[in-house]
Amino acid sequence: MKPLPLDYLLTKTQKALVLVDVQNEFCHPDGVFGRKGVDMSTITSMMVALERLVGSAREKQIPVVFVYNVEDDNTDSFAWRMRPDAKEDSANEGVCRRGTWGAELYGFAPQEGDIMIEKCRFSGFLNTPLDAILKNCRIETLIFTGVATNICVESTLRDAMVRDYHVILAPDACATWYPDLQAATCKTVRLWYGKVADSEEITGLWAGNQIIPKKEAPAECL
Repeated sequence: MKPLPLDYLLTKTQKALVLVDVQNEFCHPDGVFGRKGVDMSTITSMMVALERLVGSAREKQIPVVFVYNVEDDNTDSFAWRMRPDAKEDSANEGVCRRGTWGAELYGFAPQEGDIMIEKCRFSGFLNTPLDAILKNCRIETLIFTGVATNICVESTLRDAMVRDYHVILAPDACATWYPDLQAATCKTVRLWYGKVADSEEITGLWAGNQIIPKKEAPAECL
C-alpha cells in the first residue's frame, strides 16, 4: 500500500496547523539569537509564508495550534541547563523565562478558538495536553511550521508521527540558523516521516477545499 498523497491529506482528513516556538526570544532581532549577531534573515522570509498559512487556515476554519516554550525554576534541571547550545550558552543563560517579553509570541495574536500549548522541552508532546486535545478534535493530519526547523519543529513532528498522526512539514514556513540542517530535516521527513510541501502548495490545495461545518467539530477546534 502506497502512502496517502498530499492532496488527500490536505483536503480529505481533519487537520491542524502547528506553529512551534514563534516567539520573541527566537524570532525578534532583540531576542537571544539576534543579540548575539546571528543572521535573522531566515525569520523574515519564514514569516511571509507563515502569515499566508495562518490566514488560509483561519479562513477555512482549520485549527491553529500555538506550541510555545516557557521555562522557569520549576522546569529547569541541571542537565537541561548544561546541554550543548551551539556554543552560544543560551541554555545556561536561560531562554523564554516565564513572564518575560522573550516568551511572548512573535508576529501573531492568538484568536478565539486557537489551541495554546505551553511546553518546557523541545517536543510539544512531552508532558503537555497536546495529544489529548488533538484527539478530542479528531485531528488526523498536522502541518508543521516554526523554529527551529531542526530542533523543536523536528522533535514535535517526530513525536506526532509515532503517535499516529499524518505529518507535513512546510519548509518555507520554518526557519533555522543552519541551512544544512534545514535541508537535512526536510530530507529526513520526506524519506521517513511524512510529506514536505511549501506554503503556496498547501494553501493552493486548501483553496478548493470545503470549510468544515462548525456542527461537525468540537467548539475548541474551530
